[in-house]
Amino acid sequence: MSPFRPDQLAAALDRAVADGDGPGIVAELRDRDGTRWFGTAGVADLTTGRKRRPGEHFRIGSFTKAFAGTVVLRLAAEGRLSLNDTVATWLPGVVEEHLGGDGSAITVRQLLNHTSGLPDAVIGQEPPRPETPGTRFIYSKLNYTLAGMIVEGATGSTLAAEIDRRIAGPLGLTGTYLPTGAETVREPRARHYSRSDEGGGPADLHDVTDADLSWAGAAGGMVSTTADLHRFLRALLDGELLPPAQQEEMFTTVPTDGADWVPGTRYGLGVYEQRLPCGVTLWGGGGFIQGSTSFAMGDRQGHRTLVVNLNGDWNDFLKTFDDLYETAFRPGRDA
Repeated sequence: MSPFRPDQLAAALDRAVADGDGPGIVAELRDRDGTRWFGTAGVADLTTGRKRRPGEHFRIGSFTKAFAGTVVLRLAAEGRLSLNDTVATWLPGVVEEHLGGDGSAITVRQLLNHTSGLPDAVIGQEPPRPETPGTRFIYSKLNYTLAGMIVEGATGSTLAAEIDRRIAGPLGLTGTYLPTGAETVREPRARHYSRSDEGGGPADLHDVTDADLSWAGAAGGMVSTTADLHRFLRALLDGELLPPAQQEEMFTTVPTDGADWVPGTRYGLGVYEQRLPCGVTLWGGGGFIQGSTSFAMGDRQGHRTLVVNLNGDWNDFLKTFDDLYETAFRPGRDA
């Protein structure tokens, strides 16, 4: 990898929270040669002015999908399920009764790569009519809600327990978990702030650190730390968590063109690839949930990974992502 300039990365963090664009931000960069850099800007707590620091727990939003997808693929490797199984095989009647679709026409693979045709909603809402499975990419929380339910049906355990047993425990991810019950974000933590209400509408700035976001579940409910996300992402990129066949499945992507989603991307089974304006392609994922915005991305070989978290949800996160990751990965940078 080309060298990076810590001062340039620190300046990009300052830009991310300038003019009230976010309360605070942390970024941790790691290279395979042992290089590590940690930086912050802004604050962890708007009341006390406390700065952000290493080791904080934060909600990772949709990067939860990478954990859920890994568990499904581990079960496939063990022969406990198949990616070609239909949803109806594991959840008979659920899609038909709650979502108005045909569960016998949707495969587990289509849930994980968002080609199921299901709309972006949560069970219990009145969703739009589903489209024909396999037609196009539609990013939908329903896909991973159903995938989490399938994991629980295949194992007789909870998704939270399977993530801990198959991923967090073996990798030593002591700060990574899917909250259950009344559990929220453990200490140490930054306060999480939002300018949206529970339905996603505009609201005055408020603290959502202790909000119950258990509805996000397999689609976006997890909590982690920068160090843990580095360890997890490197293990994914290196094939440490999955046998070769399932590793290939995870990184086989579908186009997201024309979808109302992140531009310049292709989606795999819980992870995605994104081509930066500078031409570098990164792998990993991001997460946006009430009070928190996170990214964990690296080059395909895992030579360099960068994990970022904002403890707010109103930042122009696509602009922030491009700024930070271009700064960290752009080739030909002056040393």
